[in-house]
Amino acid sequence: MKYTRLTKEQFEELHKEFINFLATQSITADEWQDIKKNKPEAAEQELDVFSDLVWYGVLDKVEYLEHISPQQVYLFKCKANHMHLIALKLKHNNVDLTTKEGFQWLRDNLLSDDIEFFNAKKEYSDDKHLDIFKLIQQGANITKGDLFQYFEKLIRQQ
Repeated sequence: MKYTRLTKEQFEELHKEFINFLATQSITADEWQDIKKNKPEAAEQELDVFSDLVWYGVLDKVEYLEHISPQQVYLFKCKANHMHLIALKLKHNNVDLTTKEGFQWLRDNLLSDDIEFFNAKKEYSDDKHLDIFKLIQQGANITKGDLFQYFEKLIRQQ
């Protein structure tokens, strides 16, 4: 398995897609019940393959990721051959950026000396999708990129 297995809730949400997946493998509902009962390892394999297909489809569409921790903000734009990273780091730990108040402080003090900005480019490894997946596993969230675009414009003006 390349990524991680979908949760029970995710499988329930993707029930129709899973049925279609089994159909592409010429597995009927009755055959699936038989596989689950009599060949649990084969059933597990099918669940893993389906999970990887779903993850690949999701990862292939990711354009932006955000990872916000109490003292840092990492904003990623996933381009074809590399990631563009904009990072902000607080020089002190009096503020927690994961709170509403902390984020408001960031907005109010954006250009102060208390915040360091970083702007970098990172090439993907041999597997772009796995690189993105690892960031998600580390806590990054898929976003529409509003925050990235805001800071990108801000950096260009400087």
